[in-house]
Amino acid sequence: MSSTIERPQSAPAPGQEAHRRRGTAIIAYLSLGGLSFAVLQSLVAPALGTIGKDLGVATSDASWVLTAYLLSASVLTPILGRLGDMVGKRKVLIVVLSLLLVGTVLAALAPNLTVLIIGRVLQGAAGAVMPLSIGIVRDELPKERVSVTIGLLSAIFGIGAGVGIVAAGPIVEALSWHWLFWLPAGLVLIALLGAIFGMPESPVKTPGKLDILGTGILSVGLVAVLLAISEGQTWGWGDSKTVSLLIGGGIALIAFVLVELRVAEPLIDVRLFRNRGVWTAHIVALAFGFAMFGTFVLVPTILQLPTVLGYGFGKTVSEAGIYLLPTVVAMVISGVVAGALIRKVGPKVPMILGAVAVTVAFVIPALGHGEEWQIVVSGILTGIGIGMALAATSNAIVESVPATQTGEAISANTVLRTIGSSIGTAVIAALISSNVTPQGAPSDDAFTIGFWVSAGVGVLALLAALVVPSRVKRRQNAEAAGIDDFDEAS
Repeated sequence: MSSTIERPQSAPAPGQEAHRRRGTAIIAYLSLGGLSFAVLQSLVAPALGTIGKDLGVATSDASWVLTAYLLSASVLTPILGRLGDMVGKRKVLIVVLSLLLVGTVLAALAPNLTVLIIGRVLQGAAGAVMPLSIGIVRDELPKERVSVTIGLLSAIFGIGAGVGIVAAGPIVEALSWHWLFWLPAGLVLIALLGAIFGMPESPVKTPGKLDILGTGILSVGLVAVLLAISEGQTWGWGDSKTVSLLIGGGIALIAFVLVELRVAEPLIDVRLFRNRGVWTAHIVALAFGFAMFGTFVLVPTILQLPTVLGYGFGKTVSEAGIYLLPTVVAMVISGVVAGALIRKVGPKVPMILGAVAVTVAFVIPALGHGEEWQIVVSGILTGIGIGMALAATSNAIVESVPATQTGEAISANTVLRTIGSSIGTAVIAALISSNVTPQGAPSDDAFTIGFWVSAGVGVLALLAALVVPSRVKRRQNAEAAGIDDFDEAS
């Protein structure tokens, strides 16, 4: 595979301040794009009932608003991430943000469910914002700013999902569900204009051609698996459709790996998965995707249950969202702290700290969740853990792969995090719906089991984090891979 790498020369002393300001502007535009995508991922979930009622469809049909977004993001993220490596990350980012803006405006104007779903499919293209943004940061910023910025951008994806859950209720109550899309559209427009007029084209490219066969097989595999996970609760986990999709999707993903090992220019170089710094980061991302959306299902649900049950808190949708604010704030702070910590000691320590924090965060309410302080403390620890771990996983991958493969490697990590989110949502929802009181409300045991399951996933993330290569081993691996753009590799 041929590659061309043209590193920007260091700015002369008189222009250093201007160079820094440009870097700060790039970070701001990328942050807005990432925040918009992440907010849109979760913003509609609390409003599905309202959307279905307004459009005259059942809530089960309205759930396709979430499913379409998920499937589109999972399929398009690796494709667009690879194209960014090939033709230029800024060019592809402009296309992605344009699709996101069109999809968001279309969804805001949607007169029926079909148009809304089409808009959501277009929005799903923005799943590639994460790998493209991290690639741009790696290519454009001085290396002393890279780890902190990647930490911030990674945390933003968790922050955005939390903000979506928090803001949905007040927006729908004060305005209408259409404003769930109009408000993010403003952020997307600013990010798009910033990408067009405020960013240089990335100098790091890997010329080649898109692996059409691999793209097709991966798309079939991801759609089948994620569709089964998303609809399994509705269809039944033993239903022939669910089982057939899971088996067929699994076979397709195995076939994808075999094909990618044989083509000269793969969509995703699966050989990267042999790198311990890469596969451990993927496991942690998968686990934290589960944990993050496990929180976003369990906590609002128990807060909104009536107090007469003895374990509910009787909060409204808007009030329940406020309880997630400490989680969001903790993500912001810990993501930045993790980036600074990574500069000093590498990604392994913050990854371990994040896994420990999330595990403890779920053990607390698993032991008892009858008091508000238990929910709040659990949320703060969850935010700390997610902010730390997501920042660390992205940095671990960037430290482990050449700059020319940043897009495809981060894309794979993003898809795995999305799959983890889907599994987490499906598993927790299944636990809640299968453990009910005679009156049909979720039982107290449903939440206890859900918190313990999420804590177990946190332990899985901790085990993977403990296996992350040491500082010396990372340096050796980086030198062997020809990576020379990080302090630890030089």
